Amino acid sequence: MFVLYVVAYLDRINVGFAALQMRQDLGFTDAVYGLGAGIFFIGYFLFEVPSNLIMHRVGARVWMARIMISWGVISAAMMLARGAASFYALRFLLGAAEAGFFPGMILYLTYWFPAAEQARAVARFMTATAMAGVVGGPISGAILVGLGGRGGLAGWQWLFLLEGLPAVAFGLAVLVYLTDRPEMADWLAPEERRWLAEHMGREHAERQARHGYGVVQALAHRRVWLLGLLYFALACGVYGVSFWIPQIIEGFGGLGDLAVGMVSAVPYLAAAIGMVVVGAHSDRCGERRWHLAGSAFVGAAGLLASASVTSPVGSLLALSLGALGVWSALGPFWARSATFASGSAAAGAIALVNSVGNLGGFLGPYLIGLVKERTHGFAGGLAILAGGLVLAGVIALGLRDEAEPPA
Repeated sequence: MFVLYVVAYLDRINVGFAALQMRQDLGFTDAVYGLGAGIFFIGYFLFEVPSNLIMHRVGARVWMARIMISWGVISAAMMLARGAASFYALRFLLGAAEAGFFPGMILYLTYWFPAAEQARAVARFMTATAMAGVVGGPISGAILVGLGGRGGLAGWQWLFLLEGLPAVAFGLAVLVYLTDRPEMADWLAPEERRWLAEHMGREHAERQARHGYGVVQALAHRRVWLLGLLYFALACGVYGVSFWIPQIIEGFGGLGDLAVGMVSAVPYLAAAIGMVVVGAHSDRCGERRWHLAGSAFVGAAGLLASASVTSPVGSLLALSLGALGVWSALGPFWARSATFASGSAAAGAIALVNSVGNLGGFLGPYLIGLVKERTHGFAGGLAILAGGLVLAGVIALGLRDEAEPPA
């Protein structure tokens, strides 16, 4: 799952590295690029809930393979963009193709990991989003520099082609290797398989008895929409940073495309370390609310500092602190969100939270592009993202953990 998400997330954010060359080749303004980067999430939003309900019905193996193969083909087709209209259309189609992958994987984790272990499991899985930046930055920089002009293709076209095709290959591998449920895991000893299936069955039955939500009730529940708003604020930060990191670092001056790719790995590495540490600590303490809120506040402080520091090294360190904070919030967030309901109600609720939240992935990059076009700098956009993270922390403090009595 980790490897699949590295491939998925790299195909989602590699437009940030491609933009180092593509914007000039195609004549894109900051606003055009920001809109195109974010429009991915409109397609994602529209198809998220039905995709997750289908996965719950047909199983992760078949549905995840379908998602990966289709998004790999469309990601590679990004090399065919010729102007703003085709750029927008391909980004929208990529979001529609990938819709359901992430919430499907979060739902899939609830089939395998008890609630007490889920923050650690989710954090390790979602560390792929940070590791995609760690490995993707240097690889993308090398492709841009090393293959530009080969075969009549620009470096950014080679980037989309070479980073899109692995998704197709891994989609085929999913059909062979991914196991839908614990009771089907022939790679576990029989007694282990029986114990895990029975344990997870009891936990899901207890959750159903405690909540008793159907799909419609879960989708209409106030808590689901509050979680969606919280995730919206987090996603503004995650994707606002992800889609603009290469150009923020390019603005330090004196760095070529390869160096930009290498340096951009630093904030992602900080984010990966923070995710693992915070997720494990949250599980050990059995606490989600303060781990989530505290991480969001740290992320806000880092982005504000990055917006105000003028030295390249200081700005990079502050940006790394911001990335560490916002990414560290994701494990505790999904650990508490994934246990809200069970069965098809959980599938719908998780997808709705993710789809509403990921509209922040549209707004965050677009806002930074608009602000940069008007101010010729990133400080204002980063400050807006920091404000969103403060909002996320406040909402998190108002949502009590399941074990706590209601306010």
